[in-house]
Amino acid sequence: MSRPFPVVLGSIAAVSLAVVAGCRTVPAERGRATETHRAPEGGPKQEPSLPQQIADVMVQLNGGIHTGFRFAHAKGIVATGTFTPAPTAKSISTAAHLQGGPVPVTVRFSDATGNPQIPDANPNAEPHGMAVRFTLPGAFTDIVALSHNGFFVGTGEDFLAFLRAIAATTPQSPHPSPIESFLKSHPRALKVVIDSKLPPTSFASSAFFGNNAFIFTDSTGTKRAGRYQIIPLAGVAHLDSAGAAKAAPNYLFDELPTRLAKGSVKYHLFVQLANPGDPTNDGSIVWPGDRKRVLLGTISVTTIAPNNDELQRSLMFNPIYLTKGIELSDDPLVPLRSAVYALSVAHRH
Repeated sequence: MSRPFPVVLGSIAAVSLAVVAGCRTVPAERGRATETHRAPEGGPKQEPSLPQQIADVMVQLNGGIHTGFRFAHAKGIVATGTFTPAPTAKSISTAAHLQGGPVPVTVRFSDATGNPQIPDANPNAEPHGMAVRFTLPGAFTDIVALSHNGFFVGTGEDFLAFLRAIAATTPQSPHPSPIESFLKSHPRALKVVIDSKLPPTSFASSAFFGNNAFIFTDSTGTKRAGRYQIIPLAGVAHLDSAGAAKAAPNYLFDELPTRLAKGSVKYHLFVQLANPGDPTNDGSIVWPGDRKRVLLGTISVTTIAPNNDELQRSLMFNPIYLTKGIELSDDPLVPLRSAVYALSVAHRH
């Protein structure tokens, strides 16, 4: 197996977990996401929770805590727009935003990694992120998606092992390095690494996938498991290697406002429905492409939100923010992600 270290860094950064050149130096007390857990005198040692351990390794890989920014997907931009449900949406769920007219949405696009200065075309910026908040009467619900169909792993324990393997690997590590050993035994993680190479031409030309399953309940009480897919109406397009090499550091974030000044950016929101036997508890397993997809509606991004810096700090998109008609499945990564996000929010201010 050829040495994957440079590519691995790109994939890790894809979820904001890479050691990135240019991370600022932070004081030692800001080098962890959580406080040290001390056991009562004479008592057994208390191990931090799984979300705390994951957050701590993320911070380590990011070079410390960047105050005011997320542990992952630190570099982002917030926009606003509308979601208009399709007639077929009612057949899937009774959720309020799938029933009638347009509802407001807040959308955040992002690069991966916890480095807010990451160049957009850097392999470490993949997979990119798209988070969508649907504003409902007195409530809201969120989708959190990545620009790769299928996550690295299916459990929190494997994710922690993945991060630790990255942290333990250096350019001088003997073969097989910790990350090489991990990827050899986790082929779906290796696929994400290999796939996450060329950046999109625009956020408007990138597809995004909610790799976690949710349960959708219709008006008859019928429940179906499904995963979100967000597909750009402009079509999917990527830079080639020459274009990526010449791209400006902020080309994605500079291009989006220019594009929106000429008109809205639109995506079709689908739900891909599971067949009997399709796993709903492992986001690293991609369901076959022949599974039924139902159009839920159209997301129209129209305007860059004012006070973007303030919104970056205050907004917390979270996959457990659901509404009646949509509920959690047995996928363990959804509540785990929520817990890690909460730790990240605690260190933004």
